Amino acid sequence: MAPPTFQWWEKESHRGTPVIVKMENPNYSMVEIEGPSEEDVFLTPNNRNAKGRGFEIAAYFNGWQFESPYLNFQQHFHLPSFEFEGGLFDFVYSRWVFVRVEYLAPPLQFLANACIVLFLIQSVDRLVLCLGCFWIKFKKIKPIPKGEIVLDVESSGGSTDKTDYFPMVLVQIPMCNEKEVYQQSIGAVCNLDWPKSNMLIQVLDDSDDPITQLLIKEEVQKWQQEGAHIVYRHRVLRDGYKAGNLKSAMNCSYVKDYEFVVIFDADFQPNPDFLMKTVPHFKDNDEIALVQARWSFVNKDENLLTRLQYINLSFHFEVEQQVNGIFLNFFGFNGTAGVWRIKALEESGGWLERTTVEDMDIAVRAHLHGWKFVFLNDVECQCELPESYEAYRKQQHRWHSGPMQLFRLCLPDIIRSKISVGKKANMIFLFFLLRKLILPFYSFTLFCIILPMTMFIPEAELPPWVVCYIPATMSFLNILPAPKSFPFIVPYLLFENTMSVTKFNAMISGLFQLGSAYEWVVTKKSGRSSEGDLVSLVEKDPKHIRGVSVPNLDEMEKEEIRQKQQRVSEKKKKHNRIYTKELALAFLLLTASARSLLSAQGIHFYFLLFQGISFLMVGLDLIGEQVE
Repeated sequence: MAPPTFQWWEKESHRGTPVIVKMENPNYSMVEIEGPSEEDVFLTPNNRNAKGRGFEIAAYFNGWQFESPYLNFQQHFHLPSFEFEGGLFDFVYSRWVFVRVEYLAPPLQFLANACIVLFLIQSVDRLVLCLGCFWIKFKKIKPIPKGEIVLDVESSGGSTDKTDYFPMVLVQIPMCNEKEVYQQSIGAVCNLDWPKSNMLIQVLDDSDDPITQLLIKEEVQKWQQEGAHIVYRHRVLRDGYKAGNLKSAMNCSYVKDYEFVVIFDADFQPNPDFLMKTVPHFKDNDEIALVQARWSFVNKDENLLTRLQYINLSFHFEVEQQVNGIFLNFFGFNGTAGVWRIKALEESGGWLERTTVEDMDIAVRAHLHGWKFVFLNDVECQCELPESYEAYRKQQHRWHSGPMQLFRLCLPDIIRSKISVGKKANMIFLFFLLRKLILPFYSFTLFCIILPMTMFIPEAELPPWVVCYIPATMSFLNILPAPKSFPFIVPYLLFENTMSVTKFNAMISGLFQLGSAYEWVVTKKSGRSSEGDLVSLVEKDPKHIRGVSVPNLDEMEKEEIRQKQQRVSEKKKKHNRIYTKELALAFLLLTASARSLLSAQGIHFYFLLFQGISFLMVGLDLIGEQVE
């Protein structure tokens, strides 16, 4: 069907009679309107009446302006004379329409088309990852170690059976002012099944709170008395954040006696068999630099925010990490719950403080040196998710600013490296550009800026499959690794678009070295799995908690009561924060949804309405726990 010419009003016989206009774009329903007479519009200076005042309001209800891409603007407006006989409103509005058609709509449509192309490319990448995950499950592909080790703790107190592969392992627990979780992480690591003579635990405390330092030091001394091989380290100069802390610990003279290093963040609680399941993958395989375990979450059902994070991270581990590990032997180190070969760390340059993603930095440099990685999807390590939006926002800012800093620094090294062209292309175009830069760019630009602007500049259009169908399909694929979260698929889609503001801002700041690029805020922990869980473990299976004695239970109960009282007092101080960027976008989206409603655009209206409500809730801090 050819586009309408909008010249049907020139025939005198059609004046005032009902006509049916079938919009070519499927967004718009069939609308019955009264054919406008020459007195109703002010397209020409000689055939215009004062009734033209209020033209846009009438156009909103009749939808006339949505065919303006087919309007020969210069012909009907007789520009550039602008000899208007009416009032100021007619003149201003006619100029606005001219500027909109000639100057605003073309670049907006071009930007929309570019974002659509990026959106489709990223969707194809997501689909390929999902197909790879389905293939892994169908073929039951998984990394298999070349040797099996069994530690008979009860009978021989640390002797080995079946094999003598018990290399020297250094375990590091970096922490900073994390008094809510230090006990659980130290306790879990001290109960790892591994010969004590072959394992050393370093508690790397960067706390600047004297009380927290004292508590952590006392906890370490308690485990030392129980026979654990554990030391406490505290830095006076806290340069380089976590990377500086790890780098300082690796400079200790005794590190040369160890072959592997395991890193656990302060809220991580490995199972006793963690080393038994990860270290064997290094045996007789000198190409392996890293064995990474997946995360599990103790508080994934705590509130809506943690449920949505769980969907994201389940896809990250189940699909992204597993597929890249199986088919490419490369993925980004998650910063914790991983075992590194110390030789690989040293050959790759060790820990560097140049970015806020030291884990990704060392992974990229190790890959450029030819090392391979192994991801174990069936080995889990329990941890916490941020429960407040403020903590989550700070974490996401660091996670999306750091990769752009790293890409800018590593690009010359990637180009000059000796790895294959395919691996270079994967690292540059997929690992960095597509998944770290393009994704937050088009999510923010397309759905938070371009879509609402098309409601006010209708000459630029977004088809409904971009607004609804493909995002829904991608959300469906993202939620497959967490099938119990299907009821949250719509909130997940809306929240991901809402978080694109933070991710886009972080990406820009990291890429162009803006003020917040190197901002590092330790993610606030709640200590959901704390002393009470250790008590329950003692009651269920006391022989596996070597070092927790019965007299300590009274102290733990007192500490638990004290912490509960502290949490009650803290709740009184909590309040909602106001996020102005999110509120500003909520206003834009809700206004655009009202404009879309006037134009009878069903899909666009519902999307803009619910997305605006999502931004409003986040802007008022109504999702997740409040902060102090």
